[in-house]
Amino acid sequence: MSGQRRIRVGIDTGGTFTDVVAFDEQTGELVSTKIASTPADPAQGFLAGIDKVLDILAIPREQASRALSAVCHGTTVATNQLLEGKVGVLGFIASEGYEFILEIARQSVPDGYGNSYFWVKPERIVPADRVRTVGGRLDYTGAEVRPFDEAGAIEIAQWFKGKGIDTIGVCLLHSYANPAHEQRMRDILATVHPSAVVSISSEVLREYREYERSMTTLVDAAVKPKVAGYVGAITRRLDALTEGHEVPFYVMKSNGGVLSAAEVVHQPITTVLSGPAAGALGAAMIAANAGFAQVLTCDGGGTSTDVSVVLDGEPTLTTEGTVGAYPSKIPMIDVVTVGAGGGSIAWISPEGALKVGPKSAGADPGPLCYGTGGAEVTVTDAHLVLGRIPPHLLGGEIPLDNAAARTGLTKLAAELGLELAACASGVLEISAWNQANALRQITVQRGLDVREFTLTTFGGSGSLLLCRLIDILNLRGVLVPPDPGNVSAFGLLTVDVKNDYVQTAVAKHAELDPVEVSASFAALTGQAAAALDREGFAQSRHRFLRSADLRYFGQAFEVRVPVAEGELTRSALEAVALAFHDAHRGLYGYDFRDQPSQQVEWVNLRVSGIGPIRRPELRRHDAPAGDVERARTGTRDVCFDGRRYLPTPLYWRADLGPGDLLTGPAVIEEFGSTVPLHPGFSARVDDYANLLISREATA
Repeated sequence: MSGQRRIRVGIDTGGTFTDVVAFDEQTGELVSTKIASTPADPAQGFLAGIDKVLDILAIPREQASRALSAVCHGTTVATNQLLEGKVGVLGFIASEGYEFILEIARQSVPDGYGNSYFWVKPERIVPADRVRTVGGRLDYTGAEVRPFDEAGAIEIAQWFKGKGIDTIGVCLLHSYANPAHEQRMRDILATVHPSAVVSISSEVLREYREYERSMTTLVDAAVKPKVAGYVGAITRRLDALTEGHEVPFYVMKSNGGVLSAAEVVHQPITTVLSGPAAGALGAAMIAANAGFAQVLTCDGGGTSTDVSVVLDGEPTLTTEGTVGAYPSKIPMIDVVTVGAGGGSIAWISPEGALKVGPKSAGADPGPLCYGTGGAEVTVTDAHLVLGRIPPHLLGGEIPLDNAAARTGLTKLAAELGLELAACASGVLEISAWNQANALRQITVQRGLDVREFTLTTFGGSGSLLLCRLIDILNLRGVLVPPDPGNVSAFGLLTVDVKNDYVQTAVAKHAELDPVEVSASFAALTGQAAAALDREGFAQSRHRFLRSADLRYFGQAFEVRVPVAEGELTRSALEAVALAFHDAHRGLYGYDFRDQPSQQVEWVNLRVSGIGPIRRPELRRHDAPAGDVERARTGTRDVCFDGRRYLPTPLYWRADLGPGDLLTGPAVIEEFGSTVPLHPGFSARVDDYANLLISREATA
């Protein structure tokens, strides 16, 4: 009976569309759909997505509370707030004598020192006049050098209250080693200024480097009110839908795990790359299942394109990420975002050059062809005029106005002195190079040969330029999953509950005490276990991953390496050092393992606590009867070279199956995405219904 079904739902809210995937935990069935996003009230689109997928599954509303086993959500609320620089009015409390830590920041200049003459230092997240310092001092071991200044702390709290500053970050010197002073400052703020939203660094990032810890704490404080309000609104509406029956509600984290909504409001910074992280994980699973362990992922949406690297089936992680102008030193999947989505706006620079992005028309007002008030040419308009996408989206749910797109592009072409087709092709060429440069940034700039990778494209617009990307980057090929527009939502159903804990413990390798290292890891593991207990996982299901950040003595940055399970004997610690030498050589091309004078130094100890969930299984498909003509739906004139239109066959992807082979020119269409197959390229369907696209071999 439908009321006995157990459905887990993944919902990814993007700038243009909200993607929904439902997984029947009993039958293994996967159902995908999408609806237009509601930027003014994202929670409205979220609930509408659940309503739509329940309709598809024929589950009545009154049975939703029994049918829904969990809802997992990827959100861009924190991401968009930071990208737009809308951090609000923040206050900052630092240790006495360190009031200018945000002004001093780091010596690095974007794009290298050749940019020093032109680069203007951006405004600080908290201007100096909203920074206050409190007396008291700890040393690097956490021992108290001077007692905390209680009277001064009360004055500070009263000052912030009098100024109406209600969002405050606290970062006191060496609080990673001892949180006592920060905790006392928070208690005083709670008493004197109870309406204040407060983040303390010892709970946000228990790691040394004062500037990065301060910035990460302030970003956490900045996004806390909006994330808490958004998650709270969805929770209330979800409770109303399920008539008060509590359905587990999880939010995607940047580190590749999920966290319950109740917990995420206390750790909002962990969601800053929520949506992109889900896409990278979903694409990694799909590619690995198809036999590709080394892939690049390209998630193209309406506003931007997110790219990442997958090595040995796992997306790479970083703690050196930034969101907009703000560094956030939390563990996150290493994603680079470029303003090259379907809604990216084409414009002419003062020098007369054609530019595309990063400004986007998004979902509101949207591209010209949406007919919803958009007034500027976008990438989607160029695709439509060239015939590369159909005259409607979502299987006909959203009709497109070709005449409006042509009018806008004709005007742009006249300003540039170009023919219409050449102008539209130029818009797409620039967008393709923007994406290619992002892919180079995560490969070539990090010592990886981009030519050794297969690209996995997904998102509504992610596959539209794949043939150009193959040529520009000389890629091995491209994998396009089924329902590529819903891969991020699918990824939400593949991720475990995950919490990360870190403790700075600087020590030279030769001087390490295995007992002390074991005790530190045990304390971190205890914190992770307590979090998994709160999430409802039985202790028998707890999993823990240990790692450590190491460097050569005197270096400024560390390399993270795994620490194996089991007792941390001296030989186990030596194995970690050997792994560090190997990782250092892989990253930088050299190591000092044979030079005793170059000592190894341990910096941070890390533990990830994981509560595993059941993942969907990707099933093989049977080869269909007959040839590819069964999937042929018609013909449309399409321009691939910016000059002439070719009569091009159209294929409905759902009717293609394993073993089918198409050669360009062709256009492969489905509910949420389109693949223009250029002349000289071929697409083969594998056993899992993935499209494998490559350039045809030439004699």
